[in-house]
Amino acid sequence: MDLRQLRALVAVGDHRSFSAAARALHTVQSNVSTHVSRLEHELGAVLVDRATMELTEEGALVAARALRVDAELSAISSDVASVRNVVSGTVRLGVIGTTARWLVPRLLDEMARTYPDVRLVILDATTSSLVLNLLGARVDLAIVHAPIDDPELVLDPLFDEDRVVVAPADHPLAATDRIALADLAGHALLLPAEGTPFRAELDDDAERAGVTLISKAEVDGIRLLASLAFAGFGAAILPASAAPGSISGDWRRVPIHDASRRQVALCWRGRRMPSAADRAVMTEVRRLVEADAPQQAGITPIASGR
Repeated sequence: MDLRQLRALVAVGDHRSFSAAARALHTVQSNVSTHVSRLEHELGAVLVDRATMELTEEGALVAARALRVDAELSAISSDVASVRNVVSGTVRLGVIGTTARWLVPRLLDEMARTYPDVRLVILDATTSSLVLNLLGARVDLAIVHAPIDDPELVLDPLFDEDRVVVAPADHPLAATDRIALADLAGHALLLPAEGTPFRAELDDDAERAGVTLISKAEVDGIRLLASLAFAGFGAAILPASAAPGSISGDWRRVPIHDASRRQVALCWRGRRMPSAADRAVMTEVRRLVEADAPQQAGITPIASGR
């Protein structure tokens, strides 16, 4: 068993064909087929269903382990380079869209300036998707909506932010500077989808306030939810970072003064020691949040180690 065989299997699982896997690995189809066949022979198991090109149960187990092995090997190279005072390597960073909007441009600039040998790969996704990618070793770090109830993951809180109503300027909820949860009663709202962390916390807040939220539409994606509100489709409940002042339009942002605050955290797999390149990204993320978050309305940095 060697790394080429494992990478070939992962690529087949990702792309659902030997030819597409070969293109992704910059090789020829016969090489991918040979690597997978030799791995199957060595393990004594069929890893790819040739009829559907789906990984078998055994194949999925091997691919999951292979991703973790590959991540650890990359970390070894990064750590050895750091001993020579050269921080290098690839870091796959997942970021929820609302934070990515203001943090990623600054992070890319700072990493290019301070750590030019570190290659950043950014994945913009929801928290639920990022957690799956972390557990599957497809990203190394993620910036997510906390809390996350998984013993394999470690969280370092970055900042808290207000929950706000974003409404068209002529909407009744846009008429005041601050509102209470009770003021939402009777209004049809654009809401995050049920089952998402933001919606679960919002429902808990509403229950404590004795309010039943009325859904006009439910959207699993805060950035899309914000876009609908900006376009005038209705009033939405959002985190403060989803409605920055830099976005123009005929809408208003009104803080909900008695709602809980959303917490955003940096997250990684606890069983994997972050590489030198990972640690460089973690340090820059923390520094940028502490420097930039206070300049944004409704966002408060959390001191490291709190």
